[in-house]
Amino acid sequence: MFIVDSDCHNYWCSADVLLPYLKGWWKDCFVRGERTGPAGSFPHGHRAWFHPEGFKRADINPQNEDENYALMCERHLDLNGIDIAILTGDEPLEVSTLGNPHFAQALASAYNDWLLEQWLPRDERFYGSIIIAPQDATIAAQEIRRLGAHSRLVQVLASHASTMPYGDPHYHPIYEACVEMGLPFAIHLGGNGGINAMPFANGAPRYFSEAHTLLPQSAQTHVVSMIMNGVFEKYPTLKFIVIECGVSWVAPLLWRLDTEWRALRKETPWLKRPPSEYFFEHIRFTTQPLEQPDKLEHLWACLEGMNGKQTLMFASDYPHWDQDHISSIRLPAGWDEAVFGGNALDTYTRITVPRSVSATAN
Repeated sequence: MFIVDSDCHNYWCSADVLLPYLKGWWKDCFVRGERTGPAGSFPHGHRAWFHPEGFKRADINPQNEDENYALMCERHLDLNGIDIAILTGDEPLEVSTLGNPHFAQALASAYNDWLLEQWLPRDERFYGSIIIAPQDATIAAQEIRRLGAHSRLVQVLASHASTMPYGDPHYHPIYEACVEMGLPFAIHLGGNGGINAMPFANGAPRYFSEAHTLLPQSAQTHVVSMIMNGVFEKYPTLKFIVIECGVSWVAPLLWRLDTEWRALRKETPWLKRPPSEYFFEHIRFTTQPLEQPDKLEHLWACLEGMNGKQTLMFASDYPHWDQDHISSIRLPAGWDEAVFGGNALDTYTRITVPRSVSATAN
């Protein structure tokens, strides 16, 4: 079975690795400006909730980039037979929390250049994400066009935490650039705090466990917003990927959305089809974190309701504390090849089979 991990985090040991990729005023801001942690930390707005144990697995504690790569191979890629890993960074998503959009995108661009020089050449299994700061869509679009033709960059990636829902016309320059460069637009859990609107309804919870449970609320907002604002009518080739926001809520949301559209469709005359049809054609979800109910058939009913055989892509979330292992994911019969690899290959059209993978693995 050909396996694509759609969410594999390449850490740095210190954000100072960005120094060679920052220039002028922005390098001065990075070196001399305020940070929210000790030397080597990444500039970002403060979070209200802190993980009580830390985000990384306790057994993954590299001291340098070479060791980081070696651990990823030993404890994930080689161990689990991963054929392709989509690298999604980690801290760079925090650029969405910064008020200065120019500094935010300068930091994201420095990460993108570091990724191209220091990570993608290490392994032919690696493909990367162009991280953007969506606060200023025009600046973000410039970054997409700067790097979008690179054959090993397969998506544009932003935080799920944003100042407004992603269906808002404010973001159209980003989607225009994505379509022009032939890249899907993806959002990933993270980047909460700073200038972003509170990602929770009815105010802030108290505990990290509450916040982590409720994070899919923002993904629900973005899915509905993208569909109802006609993004996929205006950009009919655009794919939208939702990473690390759970999946069991998707089917009930689509049922409700279709019902509301049928009753109130005159409000959105640009929609030519039921909202669920746009979802099935344009939106993809990653499996992690895949909910684990006591009765497996309850999960499978939710997956079937979102046409999961077509819309789900495997993701591990390596090396985070709640990483999903391949052996823990149990899917309906006949789904494995599509969910573990086939759907990602259809979505990330630039992926080529590594030379090291035998013909039988395909």
